[in-house]
Amino acid sequence: MMPATGTAAPIIDISHVSTRFGTSVVHDDVSLSIRQGEVFAIAGGNGCGKSTLLREIVGLLTPSGGTIRILGVDSRELSESNGRPIHHRVGVMFQHGALFSSLTLAENVAVPLREHTDLSPGLIREIVAVKIAMVGLPPESGVKFPNELSGGMRRRAALARAIVMDPELLFLDEPTAGLDPMIAAGFDDLVLSLKKLLGLTVVMVTHDLDSLWRIASRVAVLGKGKVLGVGTMQELSQSDDPVIKEYFHGPRGRTALEQAAWNGTKRDA
Repeated sequence: MMPATGTAAPIIDISHVSTRFGTSVVHDDVSLSIRQGEVFAIAGGNGCGKSTLLREIVGLLTPSGGTIRILGVDSRELSESNGRPIHHRVGVMFQHGALFSSLTLAENVAVPLREHTDLSPGLIREIVAVKIAMVGLPPESGVKFPNELSGGMRRRAALARAIVMDPELLFLDEPTAGLDPMIAAGFDDLVLSLKKLLGLTVVMVTHDLDSLWRIASRVAVLGKGKVLGVGTMQELSQSDDPVIKEYFHGPRGRTALEQAAWNGTKRDA
């Protein structure tokens, strides 16, 4: 299943990417286009290379072959001086939050501002306070250390850090993994709210089928080193590909589909 075509140039263009670690093939001729303003999810089973692809997009890994262009720049240039302006336009939330344990929540959120701007300490404190409030955390949480926060609060803190530079593009790596379903649903709602408020394009790596149904505009399913399908969740749920069918119609997939149908019924009521 191919993505719908549009007249606007893609904000991210992945063309014929291959990834190999020794004799292990992770990606074999992966091509995708991500459009501005959508929530684009990358899904698939364990070991299919979802997080590896995200790291290649943001320039933390270099693919073995092919090209990735993000905001018009080759991802291989992001570690060079001419790629630095792109970093101001991109926010990344790594898996499990990846907060610095020796820093308070507020200090964690402030890290990108201290590293990439010349703003005064007072202005940085003001911006950090605004971002902490935007992700639904109370002001007093700013003085707490990561080990004093719940799992859901740590994810929100990491999200505040990811948006502190007012990015155009937001990358989320397994943002709801390990969270209670109700807390995960609240996080999904927060992502949608911030997307609308800040005009974000969101690229999300996840295996959470509930999240995929709830917030994804389109989904790419990886498997066997390739893109097995791209489309809306409704389109993919009707795919004939055996791997996609198992992914969507196994026990977890059926539960998520039933929940999505129930949520749709409630919205229409």
